[in-house]
Amino acid sequence: MSIILDGENLLTSKKDVALLRAKVGMVFQKPTPFPMSIYDNIAFGVKLFESLNATDMEERVEWALTKAALWTEVKDKLGQNGLSLSGGQQQRLCIARSVAVKPSVLLLDEPLSALDAKLRAQMQFELADLQDKVGITFVTVTHDQDEALSMASRVAILRDGEFAQIGKPNEIYQAPADVEMATFLGDSVVIDGVVKDDKIVTDLGLLTPLNKVANGAKGRVAIRPENFYL
Repeated sequence: MSIILDGENLLTSKKDVALLRAKVGMVFQKPTPFPMSIYDNIAFGVKLFESLNATDMEERVEWALTKAALWTEVKDKLGQNGLSLSGGQQQRLCIARSVAVKPSVLLLDEPLSALDAKLRAQMQFELADLQDKVGITFVTVTHDQDEALSMASRVAILRDGEFAQIGKPNEIYQAPADVEMATFLGDSVVIDGVVKDDKIVTDLGLLTPLNKVANGAKGRVAIRPENFYL
């Protein structure tokens, strides 16, 4: 078993843990703000690894809070304790705190589950934009299929502790590995079929398979609703 970061196996590396924490950020499912001001929540990690003057630190704090869609709500109360914020604001503060040190990898465990639907959609866009502009690799755990499809460039689906399928979102959606994957990710109508003359014979009529299938093969066919034409 190995965990590779920048070409180095972290399980056998003697890298300083503090320095590793600067490269690997973490956002938990429940917000965990530090019991200090909003400003210091963001600046704390930056001060450990960088020597910024006051102006640059203020710009970094504003940048991180803006990326977490929190700046406009707290810019006039940066001296207020982070614990005084609402649950959703606290979670966005934790996201801002993690990205402020500009890590190589950011691990997120259901980071948006505590947010309301409108804010969750906004944060999905903000996180994807942040990843694109800064180049931080995001590894996100989520039970929200829509969130996975909209945010990820690569999806890994776990089933009973093993990877059931790994691929780009459109690949997994259009070519699921099995019936369970077809019904798990998006809506599907599943029917029986048999291949004859490169067509699938079903109770709905003849269907064209997405991939080459041997004539005579029997199985189940998953059809996405958007692929029905009347």
